[in-house]
Amino acid sequence: MITLPSVHFTPLSPSLLEMPEVELNASPVLVIHGGAGTMSKEGASPERRAQFKAALAEALKAGHLVLQGGGEAMDAAVAAVNVMEDDPLFNAGKGAVFNMAGKNELEASIMLSKPPASHPEIPVTRHGIGATLLTHVRNPATLARELYLSPSLAPHTFLSGATAEDVGKELGVTVVDPSYYYTKHRWLEHRKGLELPTEDLPIDEKIPLDDLPRGTVGAVALDARGCIVAVTSTGGRTNKLVGRIGDTPMMGAGYWAEEWTSSGFFQRALNKVFGKSNHRAVGISGTGDGDYFIRLGTASTVARRMQYLNETVQEASAWAVEELRAQGGIGGVIALDAQGEVGMPLNCSGMYRGVIRSDGIPKTAIFDDDLLS
Repeated sequence: MITLPSVHFTPLSPSLLEMPEVELNASPVLVIHGGAGTMSKEGASPERRAQFKAALAEALKAGHLVLQGGGEAMDAAVAAVNVMEDDPLFNAGKGAVFNMAGKNELEASIMLSKPPASHPEIPVTRHGIGATLLTHVRNPATLARELYLSPSLAPHTFLSGATAEDVGKELGVTVVDPSYYYTKHRWLEHRKGLELPTEDLPIDEKIPLDDLPRGTVGAVALDARGCIVAVTSTGGRTNKLVGRIGDTPMMGAGYWAEEWTSSGFFQRALNKVFGKSNHRAVGISGTGDGDYFIRLGTASTVARRMQYLNETVQEASAWAVEELRAQGGIGGVIALDAQGEVGMPLNCSGMYRGVIRSDGIPKTAIFDDDLLS
């Protein structure tokens, strides 16, 4: 068993290495994001950048620890997101943004390309679940995981508010007083955005890197048996209307994961010529202007272009992000396929992002022209 002190969900699944029926043929990969938006290099001190990159690296290492121990993609992705939910730097969990009423309403989701080997009772058709309007859950990503693994208590694909949290309590998910989410930084953003007096911050003072963030945190993991899992969590948009629901918990908009086999003689022949596998899979997690992701079905668009146009994960995700730009939507996505190829396109000046592979070296970037390092 693997224990991760900073992760707040039930004990991790048995190692895939302990499951003789599991075919281990993939090289595990984990890719994460911590939000996207308009960011200024000039307004970001080297110390601030280093702080964010260190936080991203910590999340990558937490997820990698699960994968390198033979753990499942589901647990690796949740572990990585839990780290970011616990870090006030990010707009999820502790440090989530405030709505118009000065309250926190959180969202999260999980989706798997196939059921986890550790839970064979999960129906193949139960791909994932989203939860929204959460006000008491410490780690929304953990709640999404537990809801997914409990089809008898949560048979739906989307739950909200007290119902989702009550089921979570029954499943042992940690709940907190709403004051837990408060951070001074986010409260000042809230007040500044509404042009209200800020006792501690001059109204014209710049907030570094992520002024009025649209950001979301997410992770997509590929495990040794080829399962891909997307986990996404957010506090939403600063000063959103009370009850507003974004793309994060909406399947097909802000998150997606699935696998399929190429069909048709022509497509299979092309795959053979170009040395591509007939088995395809992808996981996507988005961040940015959620309303545009919803209108365009951004996450599922990536998968459909891969399936029907035979595009690579990089080509399909880049097209979807450019479609967002054309409609006026700011943001980016992380996407991962069954061969471990990664896409991390963005259409704005920055997206906190990172990847870790079997070598265990976390590589991160912030701005659009940054190289992973």
